[in-house]
Amino acid sequence: MIVTYPFSAVVGLDDLKLALVLNAVSPRVGGVLVRGEKGTAKSTIVRALAAQLPAVAVVSGCRFSCDPDAPDPQCPDGPHQPESALAHRPAALVELPVGASEDRLVGSLDLERALTEGVKAFEPGLLAAAHRGVLYVDEVNLLHDHLVDLLLDAAALGTCYVERESVSVRHAARFLLVGTMNPEEGELRPQLLDRFGLTVEVKASRDPRERAEVVRRRLAYDADPEGFAARWTAEEAALASRIAEARARLGTVRLPDARLRQIATVCAGFEVDGLRADLVTANAAIAHAAWQGRDMVTTEDVRAAARLSLPHRRRRDPFDAPGLDESLLEELLSQAADDDPDDPDGGGQSPREGDGPDDAPDAGDETGPDDRSATAGPADETKNAQDGGEPGDRTRDEPHADGAQDDAAREGQTHKAREDQTRREDQASSTREDEAREASQNASDHDGPEQIAVAGRPYKVPIMKVPGIGDGASGRRSRARTPHGRTTGSRVPGGRLSSVHLTGTLLAAAPYQRERGRSGPGLVIRDGDLREAVREGREGNLVLFVVDASGSMAARKRMTAVKTAVLSLLLDAYQRRDKVGLVTFRGSAAHVALPPTSSVEAGAARLRSLPTGGRTPLAEGLTRAAEVLRVERLRDPARRPLLILVTDGRATSGGDVERAAGLLKGVASVVVDCETGPVRLGLARRLAFQMRAQTVPLDSMADLGALVREYRGDKRDNRPDNRPDDRGGHRAGIRADTADRRDYRKAV
Repeated sequence: MIVTYPFSAVVGLDDLKLALVLNAVSPRVGGVLVRGEKGTAKSTIVRALAAQLPAVAVVSGCRFSCDPDAPDPQCPDGPHQPESALAHRPAALVELPVGASEDRLVGSLDLERALTEGVKAFEPGLLAAAHRGVLYVDEVNLLHDHLVDLLLDAAALGTCYVERESVSVRHAARFLLVGTMNPEEGELRPQLLDRFGLTVEVKASRDPRERAEVVRRRLAYDADPEGFAARWTAEEAALASRIAEARARLGTVRLPDARLRQIATVCAGFEVDGLRADLVTANAAIAHAAWQGRDMVTTEDVRAAARLSLPHRRRRDPFDAPGLDESLLEELLSQAADDDPDDPDGGGQSPREGDGPDDAPDAGDETGPDDRSATAGPADETKNAQDGGEPGDRTRDEPHADGAQDDAAREGQTHKAREDQTRREDQASSTREDEAREASQNASDHDGPEQIAVAGRPYKVPIMKVPGIGDGASGRRSRARTPHGRTTGSRVPGGRLSSVHLTGTLLAAAPYQRERGRSGPGLVIRDGDLREAVREGREGNLVLFVVDASGSMAARKRMTAVKTAVLSLLLDAYQRRDKVGLVTFRGSAAHVALPPTSSVEAGAARLRSLPTGGRTPLAEGLTRAAEVLRVERLRDPARRPLLILVTDGRATSGGDVERAAGLLKGVASVVVDCETGPVRLGLARRLAFQMRAQTVPLDSMADLGALVREYRGDKRDNRPDNRPDDRGGHRAGIRADTADRRDYRKAV
């Protein structure tokens, strides 16, 4: 038997502990998204919490874990009688693997029984198994978008609907949803982020004493799991008891109108989209009050809930850093409290007192909870004496006599808070530009002075696609054979049949009916007749940026335009679900500034800090790009590459450019020509011809009109995919499509 690491023994991570506990108290909070670097105990603490949840009573033999006191009337295994046998089991912890299919998630029809026995047999999926337990999704950002949509819909509705293969099934699916992700491996799109109730950013502690305590406890656990867990039994029992008490108290907690207006003020002040943030914050505040033993929500509950529910909802584009402006939060809370003279608690409680989910020490003991140390976290602090001191006879606020004046004052204060936030963002942007200019002035290189240009505002770029049909990961760029999308044909299944193509199956069986002795109106179908559907959708590609950072690109306005163009292409890669990589060349060598990754944010950060100066080793840059693509082809052969070379084509050092360009023949490529001035040598265009690549002038990257007219008049889409383009080798590799003119939030 595997012994779970105790929840109380986890060092630090107070915000994560609180977020998990609030969801354990009230599933209406909507789950937790845990963002953080690898090795920060994300998986450990989720498994530890599941072990502390109360056991559940289920109808014996029910595959959908129905509650005997309130069985689901539409349970596929029902209806259950009141005298049905009962069984008790621990709360389930179901882990959804990254490679799970839709059938595994929601359940599927047993096709073999359906075809051979003529019965509709439904096999439950992971959502049914997670009912009344915990559904843990590690690396949720690597799941296909449609799977994330399915599990978030089920989590929000508490019900799973399955409509497929003429089977209609509905069953309860209420669970605590926890997703973890490493932002370096790619972000979730904003629509999916918004569906998670709370989010927590976790990082490894930089305190040597706390890090040492983490290692000390882990070594003690690995050496003797049973003994280590036994020393935390009392703390774990107290935690489980407190969760059960908070659950019982949840229905009696009241949310005064003053606190509700405070929640609305905070959400409006942070300009979050929609009203889901308000609902989640309200539910989290109620759960926090129940956790703290209160019967009425206070300002402290609103503060704690907002700190967890708003950070992931305030991002406006994928390059915005997540997080919450604590000073703005306090300003909005105070503003709402000032607007309510009848405020029961006055909004004056200090932040984050009593938030800890348990009273266990966070550090200082390798063997048990009795020895307190100086490294203990906030969970050890004395509970706030004001937690239960709010009068209970004031649940609604009396209207103001001069309501119109107060409304105007509130509107002015909210506008002032937004202006303050905008001013702080502008100051931060100005600081970044000053730092870039300072680095540009102070840095030097043996090939020439370095400069760091600041990128401008990204713009919409033409959509560049890899020709043909691929088999890569789902995305939004190039055509591909995918498990989802429109049906284009049928084929003999290579393994387990997942999606029957009815027409293909019937056509395969029809010629053999006489020899099979068909006598009735139906067809005689054998296993060999079964055909599965072939579907076509979109795939994500590997977009490798190769950027010339030499002295010939170092003119401030020129490099600013280059960085803006690449940043715009990175934004497009984010929207198309691509992996990105960055190779730069300057001086005497080329460098892989960013190995291929799903995190375009990392690419943007490397691009912003990219210095320029020195000679132009163009051949080395092309050679390094070819090597990166060769390695990635071995790692992920199904993901087709798209190379974007940004250069003026001038080579002032290094090897043979023509030979290096030959290494990239056959790779779909685009050359962004950065040459400017009245007299142009056309070197980048010549290089594009050698690479069989498309050429796009830098100064026309943002001008979509000409490209729309050029490529909509191009009838290449009407020719077979494998037919070469005979109208110029330099245009054979890429197609540009500008039909999608939507902005960022609509495009993703």
